[in-house]
Amino acid sequence: MKQQISDIERKILAALQGGFPRSQTPYKDTAERVGIETKQLLAVLNDWKREGKLRRVGSIVDHFKVGISGGAMVAWRVEPDRVEQVGTKLAGFKEVTHAYERKTTENWPFNIYTMVHGADIKEVEQTVMSMSQACGVSDYRILSTQKELKKVPPTYIAESSSKNINEEG
Repeated sequence: MKQQISDIERKILAALQGGFPRSQTPYKDTAERVGIETKQLLAVLNDWKREGKLRRVGSIVDHFKVGISGGAMVAWRVEPDRVEQVGTKLAGFKEVTHAYERKTTENWPFNIYTMVHGADIKEVEQTVMSMSQACGVSDYRILSTQKELKKVPPTYIAESSSKNINEEG
């Protein structure tokens, strides 16, 4: 059976989908925007977490602005019986932000993908060489980031009163 969300939950979701306010009190500011007390907002978020509706709350750092301008997706060709072991080792590198498995195709035999970041592409290449040595996989392709497309958060609640919390005004 499909669960309905309350009006307060709908307002909270509408406020959060645009991102937290850039302030020192984002929970308080979001609660005020919704028209509730901060402790009520936190109670709803805790309920969502407990019920599995919310996985996590986090921030997204603009890695270009903090001096990490090198990035590449690295496609690895790993024997099927080593995917778990190698994937875990690759994901353990601090320079790796994403690591996942994909099915291979006839023309593309790579099955593990990692997103590797560094100060520049040379640093990324050095990290990839270290990763290769650490896991014993030498068949890989470095797919350097040429351009980052705009990241857009998902919209769950489309309300005319819902405005991105990071907008001015």
